[in-house]
Amino acid sequence: MTTTSTPSPLLHGMTPVMGTASIPIGEPVPTVETCPAPPSAGIFIGKVRLVPTDSFHTVGRIAEGFLNSLRKTLLFVLPTIQNGEIVVRPSLEMIRNGSRRWSSMVVGYFLCKKPYFHHLNDYVKSVWPAVQDVTSTTSGLFFFRFKTVAAMEEVPVWVKLRHLPVEFWTDEGLSTVASGIGRPLYPDAITKACTRLDFARVCIMLDISSKLPKHVVILAPTEEGGEVPCRVDIEYKWLPPKCNACHSLGHRTGDCPSSVQSTKLPISVYVQRKKEKWGILWDQN
Repeated sequence: MTTTSTPSPLLHGMTPVMGTASIPIGEPVPTVETCPAPPSAGIFIGKVRLVPTDSFHTVGRIAEGFLNSLRKTLLFVLPTIQNGEIVVRPSLEMIRNGSRRWSSMVVGYFLCKKPYFHHLNDYVKSVWPAVQDVTSTTSGLFFFRFKTVAAMEEVPVWVKLRHLPVEFWTDEGLSTVASGIGRPLYPDAITKACTRLDFARVCIMLDISSKLPKHVVILAPTEEGGEVPCRVDIEYKWLPPKCNACHSLGHRTGDCPSSVQSTKLPISVYVQRKKEKWGILWDQN
């Protein structure tokens, strides 16, 4: 007896495929997503591999050598015991080497509210290109490191020019008069706009090793070929004490370390100076 099988209604519209799954006729065959191959071992930042697998041992040796080099930078210096206290005796050469690191450093502080560090850093570097970096302490001291020791000889100071003729209230005129004091930088906004004629205010880079004048004489030419003298008085917004012996800022002539052996501790110097209400302290090593 011959029998024929009738396809099940459940299989209508289906076509057999390899495997156990069935796909409706007319539907696109989906692509099979395979799991990506596991990345090879290594050091990764995100998906970026930094070191191949075979370099793990090399990296370990480098890291170990680096740590060992850090540990070996310091040496043991035998201390002594005096009167029950531990005493260390540094050599004079060590003191000299340590001083050289700070030879191009200036120390200062503000009597008013301490400015934000980033604002001060940007401002100082904009008006004082010779400054390499600025650091600070929680006690309010700021350390300004200069690119060279020679660059420390100049200080930007705001200067008032009184009795300035109106013909000189221009960039060229202000530059001419201010050049008799130092290296002109820029005027303030009110001077630029000529809205206050009692005095002109200009920021000038001063050479601290030279004598600061109290006035400048202008010999203005006339149409007849002559010259008319005019005296411009100078007022400095603020200047630290200057030593006439070593031509440095930060101490007076009577307190010059080159001629007087000071017995005060360094911290007492800062306290004393702060009481004298200076604007910024300059401590040159």
